[in-house]
Amino acid sequence: MKFKAERMIKIREQLGMNKAEAARKLNMSAMGYGRYENGQREPSFQTVCFIASTFNTTSDYLYGLTDDPSPNVITISSSEDPELFSFVNSLQKDKSLEKRLLECFNKLTQQNK
Repeated sequence: MKFKAERMIKIREQLGMNKAEAARKLNMSAMGYGRYENGQREPSFQTVCFIASTFNTTSDYLYGLTDDPSPNVITISSSEDPELFSFVNSLQKDKSLEKRLLECFNKLTQQNK
């Protein structure tokens, strides 16, 4: 698999970030990030997965295996959003609560259309 730097650039631009902002968000040096974008360096698989997660896309998209940049998994971190993490955790433990909340969600989203 070959990393498609142009796809990382496209996602970064869609997020409205410049290279320096993207590097900070990924906790890497601007120079290191720039080497990925200009194709001087190939990121490891783990780094591609981290970039995909951080930029809300998939590693398959960044490798050119799919043309759909939409993620199919969402990770919720207890340290980044403890309330949302607790909420989702409660839903996983209580399937009847999950069903009731999904019904409410569907009604609310249908009313907003």
